[in-house]
Amino acid sequence: MLAILLIIIGIISRAIPHLPNFSPLVAIALFSGVYIKERYAFLIPLFVYIISDLIVGFHDIVFFTWSSILLIYFIGYFLKKRTFWTVFVCTVFSSILFFVLTNLGVWIVGWYPPAFNGLVQCYTLAIPFFRTSLISDLIYVGVLFGVYELILRKYNAVLEKPILLF
Repeated sequence: MLAILLIIIGIISRAIPHLPNFSPLVAIALFSGVYIKERYAFLIPLFVYIISDLIVGFHDIVFFTWSSILLIYFIGYFLKKRTFWTVFVCTVFSSILFFVLTNLGVWIVGWYPPAFNGLVQCYTLAIPFFRTSLISDLIYVGVLFGVYELILRKYNAVLEKPILLF
């Protein structure tokens, strides 16, 4: 049920008008890796991208976006300790990874001159988008992880209370 909810949220977030690069996809990938330990859980963020790309349109860097989101899933999967700081660091690292890989893809497919100068230009012009995606990643990870942890704590607290029969 949680996987379906994440997929629906991810697809809707890409389909509705939003700020460029302001989406919960990195958060969904990281969250799926951390909390959903099913065998095929890595498909959750991938399905979000595939289905939403069918809606909004494919582009020539899908290999780089889909690959980076899978790598981010595995960052979450191998995250052992869920503290504020480990999740924060993994979020920032995931944002940087997505930025580096997708913009490398933009340069490789030829949107910029095929020289070092073109690579520098590609990354330089993408900085405003990185800022937006980093902010959205921090917000969405904070909300997704925070709400889920709060629900887990409330649920566990209810289970630990003794049941009074009289």
